[in-house]
Amino acid sequence: MPPTIIMLLQNKALNLRLVVPEPNVDAVATQVSWVHSSDLKDPTPFLDRGQLLLTDGTQFAVKESGSAEYDAYVRRLVNHGISGLGFATQVIHGVLPQGLEEACRQQELPLLEVPDRTPFIAIIRFVADWLAREQHARAEWSLQAQRAIARAALRPDGLRSILAELERQLHGWVALFDAAGNQILMPNNRPVPAALMPGVQDAVTKALDQGSRSVSQLTVASEQVTVQTLGRRHYLRGVLVLGAIEPLDPARTDIINSVIALASLALEQTRTLDTARRHLRAGVFEQLLAGSADVAERTAHQVWGRLPAEPLVATVAQHPGQGQNLFEALELLSDDHRGAVFYTQRNENVVVLAGSNLQGKVAALLERYGATAGVSREATFANLAQALKEGERSLQRAIELSRPLVAFDEISQGGMLGLLQRDEAESVAIRLIEPLVKHDESEQTQLVPTVSVWLRNNCVWDKTARELGIHRHTLRNRVDAAGAILGLNLESLRDKLELFAAVEFLDAH
Repeated sequence: MPPTIIMLLQNKALNLRLVVPEPNVDAVATQVSWVHSSDLKDPTPFLDRGQLLLTDGTQFAVKESGSAEYDAYVRRLVNHGISGLGFATQVIHGVLPQGLEEACRQQELPLLEVPDRTPFIAIIRFVADWLAREQHARAEWSLQAQRAIARAALRPDGLRSILAELERQLHGWVALFDAAGNQILMPNNRPVPAALMPGVQDAVTKALDQGSRSVSQLTVASEQVTVQTLGRRHYLRGVLVLGAIEPLDPARTDIINSVIALASLALEQTRTLDTARRHLRAGVFEQLLAGSADVAERTAHQVWGRLPAEPLVATVAQHPGQGQNLFEALELLSDDHRGAVFYTQRNENVVVLAGSNLQGKVAALLERYGATAGVSREATFANLAQALKEGERSLQRAIELSRPLVAFDEISQGGMLGLLQRDEAESVAIRLIEPLVKHDESEQTQLVPTVSVWLRNNCVWDKTARELGIHRHTLRNRVDAAGAILGLNLESLRDKLELFAAVEFLDAH
């Protein structure tokens, strides 16, 4: 870091005297980025923030100037961010001007007296030499750190060793999250502070959901945190999070960039293997559909450990916009449960096989990535083809209703068309119509009689509107409201038939 004013004072060869402020005031710890000498009345156009200004006072009359002139001069320096003022005595002025000292004291600008035996160049050289040593030290540290990280990359657990070395070099904490947003725990690394974890997790999720390369610095629970994604656009492999580190100078930034490059390379090297495994998954699934369950099971045992136990559920999901991230998350879920969750891509859809006990985790994962899905009834591998059809049919239903997930049971058992010949048809009809009845009672609307007349008139708008004595637009609004309340798409034939069957059954009883 740059030297401070107190370091200049501690150099006996310079023989500087601190006039303002008192030696124990924090202002003497102000850093000096460079030293500049000028006798202009307004030198600020030629100065940068953090510099120490030296002057022999030629711009001030030897006879004591008015306090207003000193006040204006010091104010310009303070407003420009000058770290301090060094005034040479026994050159132009025999002593420090009292007005200058008072102005510096009032405006809290450090003021140093430079004796006539101390040339300005000596002060400039001291700061220049200090900065040169600092720069050399930072370059040496950066080189050694780069070597240490390169050696870590050669270890068997290269990625974890790299991150552990980064943490050691930056004296902070480093956390790695996978493509599904789960933290990859590293036993020898510092944990993320518990108070920060919710905010860090939110930042990681947002970075992954964007699906593009990004780096951001944000404040979480009053601590500065850096969030950097790993991988390619739409093919993110994870997120690197750094916290409790010193401000990022060029040397630290170079180290972080090196680690990001090595970590990204390590993660990309597994992509080819992942692609091969997904092709293998597709082949195993086709074997299961073809009835070769024994061959599929032996193949799966060698790679994943096992296949899901029977009975199982087939979930068919529409390929979401972040398909690659979904595959990463499914791969991790499958690894966590040693093959008890099996997935594959088939045509334009994603098919997931799992037991009912894991269906909740599958559904939550699909919902997180915005996938629309349909779920079959429980099945065995022997009737997997039928389960696949049920999942596809349920998916189509979910798309029609704009719902994230629909189970086949809702179609086959909960629908009126499948129950007209069964004893429980009355209870199902009542359950289907009940939301409209309650809405009419609470809101004083006429939705039930409206849809009844509309269905009886074969859904002809003009005829129904005339019979009810309302405008066509009013009729459409009522029908749309009824569909929304019932969760039915009354533009589709099937949903119209569902509602028609329920109304007809209740009218007949």
